[in-house]
Amino acid sequence: MKSGPSIPGGDQFPSIEEEEAAPAAEAPSPFPAAPPTPGGAMDRLNQRQNAASEPGNSKQEGFEASVHRIKEQVLPRLLERVDPEAAATLGKDELAEEFRPIISEVLAELKITLNRREQFALEKVLVDELLGLGPLEELLSDPAVSDIMVNGPDQTYIERKGKLELAQIQFRDEEHLFQIAQRIVNKVGRRVDQTTPLADARLPDGSRVNVIVPPLSLRGTAISIRKFSEKPITLDMMRGFGSMSEKMATVLKIAGASRMNIVISGGTGSGKTTMLNALSKMIDPGERVLTIEDAAELRLQQPHWLPLETRPANLEGQGAITIRDLVINALRMRPDRIILGEIRGPECFDLLAAMNTGHDGSMATLHSNSPRECLARMENMVMMSDIKVPKEAISRQIADSVDLIVQVKRLRDGSRRTTNITEVIGMEGDVIVTQELFKFEYLDESSDGKIVGEYHSMGLRPYTMDKAKQFGFDQPYLEACL
Repeated sequence: MKSGPSIPGGDQFPSIEEEEAAPAAEAPSPFPAAPPTPGGAMDRLNQRQNAASEPGNSKQEGFEASVHRIKEQVLPRLLERVDPEAAATLGKDELAEEFRPIISEVLAELKITLNRREQFALEKVLVDELLGLGPLEELLSDPAVSDIMVNGPDQTYIERKGKLELAQIQFRDEEHLFQIAQRIVNKVGRRVDQTTPLADARLPDGSRVNVIVPPLSLRGTAISIRKFSEKPITLDMMRGFGSMSEKMATVLKIAGASRMNIVISGGTGSGKTTMLNALSKMIDPGERVLTIEDAAELRLQQPHWLPLETRPANLEGQGAITIRDLVINALRMRPDRIILGEIRGPECFDLLAAMNTGHDGSMATLHSNSPRECLARMENMVMMSDIKVPKEAISRQIADSVDLIVQVKRLRDGSRRTTNITEVIGMEGDVIVTQELFKFEYLDESSDGKIVGEYHSMGLRPYTMDKAKQFGFDQPYLEACL
């Protein structure tokens, strides 16, 4: 059964202001766009092959470049007049007020004359340098930027509306970039240096950060920042963006409210965490929810929510607290639901145990390309643990624990779609049996490169009807699936 007309691919998760300001879009044509001619496709391949393969450099130009050149002259003299420890105790606005007369003195010494706009820009850059994250601050404050990827001091890429582009920022040198990386990880009690060249951290707004430094990174310090929307994304908003159909949104709302055990599967940057945050909106406000992650990035929309975070080992290699330790401890904290940010190892066994021991409605995310691969990965992760359990027993426990697998994917046009909602039914022999409730079917690509497809309901009666019935949602759940 078809759930509706073709939904053209679009920019995923735009800002709410943009969505409200945009005029009503014209109804999509029921006829898919004509496929590109083979000659056109081959032309694109030839252009790609003949394109220059030199890495791009992020070079600032114009007004910003002149401000940054002046900053390089002013900063050393400013530091001679300022106590860095005292400056660190002030807020950004207070520091800017304190700096204003000192900057004027330094500019007079250097015989540099600035207009009011240039002086304000210089103050902001200097404050960002001393208290913030330097050149990264302007990217972090841009709501259209969703990812920031720093590949050494001379090259920074950003993702804007699902597409990568070169950012016009640059760091002074490798030492400058390394100092900013240390400032990020030190704020959450972690460290990064040659002995521990990898670190996961988070920014105050919850954005996720990964840092890798030489000798592992050959181009210099690399920083990857996954920004999160300031305004929480809901399932209704995702439906409005074309990420799912109305029936799919209804089923996921009921699944979240009916305490079904849900695993969200997808690739890197496909929207797994966004989906988990949106599903959390359907949790009863009276339930106690614990989230467990390596670097706390979930932002649940619940009043009774307690986030827990792992701890790496110290310099002596002791004191590490793993996800498994936190899951075991969480069982003693009287949770109604346990949510794991991402499972990638033996902690999968503990999640399944939690799902089987009265913590219905538990959720997790993991990396995989399809619902069937998701089940296989879960089996493999349990087998990675030191618990010797036969494979058949592992499969049976997965089949008994997991109710739904939600597959999300980022398509090549940058849009993020919910491509499958799959139910785990049980075991048949030594194979886990599933049935697909919804599926996204690719149809074509429009002339502007957007993916055109349809969301199909399979028209099957769900096996999880009993859980929905306990909460009074059996009739709308059945109607949405059929």
